[in-house]
Amino acid sequence: MSLTKEFKADVIKQFGASEKNTGKSEVQVALYTRRISDLTGHLQLHPKDKHSRRGLLMLVAKRKKMLNYVKNIDIDRYRKVIAELDLRK
Repeated sequence: MSLTKEFKADVIKQFGASEKNTGKSEVQVALYTRRISDLTGHLQLHPKDKHSRRGLLMLVAKRKKMLNYVKNIDIDRYRKVIAELDLRK
């Protein structure tokens, strides 16, 4: 399932400083997380879909890089994003 305009607007409002701040790292991580969860559900239904699996692995790598960037810039922002998205246990 693709990301709808309404969902993106909610994520931008929640994680961005303003409605137009779509490039903020926290916003991008939240959008990657949603896409990852959608692809995970797709792959559970279609386990032989290797092309989608590759896309999932690429998204996970992008999210990991973005989270490392946020962690290096500001550890408090990193912890806030991790807590809000429930990424770590």
